[in-house]
Amino acid sequence: MRKQADNGVDERAQLLFKLLVERYLADGSPVASKMLASRPEVEVSPATVRNIMAELEERGLVTSPHTSAGKVPTHMGLRFFVDSLLAVKPLDAAQVSELELQLNPDLSPKELVESASSLLSHLTHMTCLITLPRRDHVALRQVEFLPLSGDRVLVILVLNDREVQNRVIHTDREYSEAELTQAANFINREFGGRSLLDIRHALVSSMQADKDRMDRLMQAALDMASQAFADPAEEPGQELVVAGESNLFGASADMGTLRSLFEAFARKGGILHLLDQCLDSDGIQLFIGEESGYRLLDELSLVTSPYEVDGELAGVLGVVGPTRMAYQKVIPVVDVTARVLSAAMSWRG
Repeated sequence: MRKQADNGVDERAQLLFKLLVERYLADGSPVASKMLASRPEVEVSPATVRNIMAELEERGLVTSPHTSAGKVPTHMGLRFFVDSLLAVKPLDAAQVSELELQLNPDLSPKELVESASSLLSHLTHMTCLITLPRRDHVALRQVEFLPLSGDRVLVILVLNDREVQNRVIHTDREYSEAELTQAANFINREFGGRSLLDIRHALVSSMQADKDRMDRLMQAALDMASQAFADPAEEPGQELVVAGESNLFGASADMGTLRSLFEAFARKGGILHLLDQCLDSDGIQLFIGEESGYRLLDELSLVTSPYEVDGELAGVLGVVGPTRMAYQKVIPVVDVTARVLSAAMSWRG
């Protein structure tokens, strides 16, 4: 009697299906029943294999791309394979050490994300997407204002101990060097160590207060801080780092879809929304084909994992590639890269 698994697919059918998927992932070709029957671990005739394949096709796990061809797994079949039959291969110590070496904690958050993106794309030969740390995880350590010509002021921001940003802003009037120093001292004293998001909220509240009751120092500080701490997420190209776009050539036969996907990477909006959803879940997330709900990924797979800063979820990294990817290798690479990136982001010298 054939033993049935909890999912309704018996052990013999699971073995044949596993062999079929592994062969398909390796070479991308439909797998014939005769080939499966020739495997030493399969102890049934080609006719029995064909009957089992017909049962799997009725369940929606495999399909025939051509009338006379063998079978290939459907997206539903790939999901069943990943959830029930996949044996993930852990990264060896040398690969982990290389990741730790390349993701140097002395780098700024943006440099770390860029390095991680390039590394992940190189290791998986796929397109890598990584969101920069959410702005509520970026804290102000120090600000300095230096006068330039006219109403122009150079703002020097030190963020999260290691990242330095320089911005030029235009103020409502010309300020003296002494006024700028006083304003910087005030902001450092009142807001130092707080997240940029908290600072912006505090500034909005302060600016809504009665300006007639503000002293000159407070007005000067608000004038500059309102621009110095403008939301960086509004600046183009700051939220998402993409590497290895060319790796998608060959992942989809539809060049129109690929062009639209590249445009989506450039616009970032829809992709960022999808990655933001992944941030709400712990650990590895895998979307096969239509599962992502994002039309441009209907024929692709997305593997993601969140990363942390000081123990709090801060961003998401992931790879986009063909549904015929080596999941047993890609999943641990994404997982370990997220862990190493988290450690580098959270390190304090």
